[in-house]
Amino acid sequence: MIVVGTMANEEDATAEIQEAQVQAVSRARGLSLSDTRLAPIASRSASGHSLTVERVTHRYGSALAVNNVTFEIRGGELVALLGPSGCGKTTLLRIIAGFVVQTEGRVLVGGKAIDDLSANRRAVGIVFQNYALFPHMTAAQNIAYGLAARGDTRTRQNARVREMLALVKMEEFADRYPRQLSGGQQQRVAVARALAVEPSVLLLDEPFAALDKNLRLDMQIEVKRIQRIAGITTILVTHDQEEALSMADRVAVLNGGHLEQFAAPSTIYDNPRSLFVNTFVGTSNVLNGVMTAPGLQPVVTLQSGEQLRTRAAAEPIAAGEHIVACVRPNHLRFASDGIGIAGVIEMSLPLGPAIVHEVRSSSGLSLKVSEERSAGAETRAPGETVMVQPISPDLVNIFRSTSAH
Repeated sequence: MIVVGTMANEEDATAEIQEAQVQAVSRARGLSLSDTRLAPIASRSASGHSLTVERVTHRYGSALAVNNVTFEIRGGELVALLGPSGCGKTTLLRIIAGFVVQTEGRVLVGGKAIDDLSANRRAVGIVFQNYALFPHMTAAQNIAYGLAARGDTRTRQNARVREMLALVKMEEFADRYPRQLSGGQQQRVAVARALAVEPSVLLLDEPFAALDKNLRLDMQIEVKRIQRIAGITTILVTHDQEEALSMADRVAVLNGGHLEQFAAPSTIYDNPRSLFVNTFVGTSNVLNGVMTAPGLQPVVTLQSGEQLRTRAAAEPIAAGEHIVACVRPNHLRFASDGIGIAGVIEMSLPLGPAIVHEVRSSSGLSLKVSEERSAGAETRAPGETVMVQPISPDLVNIFRSTSAH
């Protein structure tokens, strides 16, 4: 069975930046988005299919895997389903593909419900984690398989295979078998096979998990480039936060079957809607305290006694209520004005362009502070006395605590 997805006008700065990056990479590698070999693909980019998941719920027996999830993906958009194991992202992907029939709700492509269609009639392409290439077929034969299965002429098959090999830069490897290809090359063939039958939606199920870190980054760039050129609506399932934030136009964060937040990567990172999103995506200092002065720029008092100005909570929090304040290490700085939380550096960990410091305040509060590392500069020594403060109150998120402290 061949299970085989579009790009609308970008509507936020993040997507525009990603588009510029993809074009820059393509130019650097000698491929223009107007390359005549790819013109038939690029011409379709303006007609991508939207995908809507509408109030979808699914149960495995008494276990609730997906709970009333609704979101809409614009034509040609790349959306990441992000969350921990068991959050429902793979179940959602299988529902869209037609492998699982949901308990409730609808899935629509281009505004038309596809729930009554079997998997092989949904025009949905899927690339699995293990790529699932046919080992007895060459790269070209793997790509042609879906075309042959639907009855395309040999001339049409050959032309489309050449087009797909050019798209994924695998022309020289057309006659090689999967065992003769590297992991990254196998992945390109799998993507080409899924795209060959011109699907309405492309589904990527943890496609980079088996690759080493350097190759993973190269393939993320390549897949993003291919997706942009093809203009195909794409859903990426991943538990890798960096992968989701760097590749996706928008990210759907799932937790326990619930959709916690669906927004642009920058919004997910800087303005998380819930404590789960704030702590799951990226790294945060999580500080318990009490609301002291509500308002547009509230003041909270931490358990350790220090006070912080924060951004306003999404839902009003009254004075005296217990809160959880979250501030990311890169949203803290060492103060030179003597105002902030006094502490001592206990340990410093260089991480490429940055150094993460573990700071212990006199009250026992532990904070991680990320500082840009300047070439040749001396690192801060353990025992150094520092003052720590948020770069801005608007970078300190607060949430109502679910338990008293």
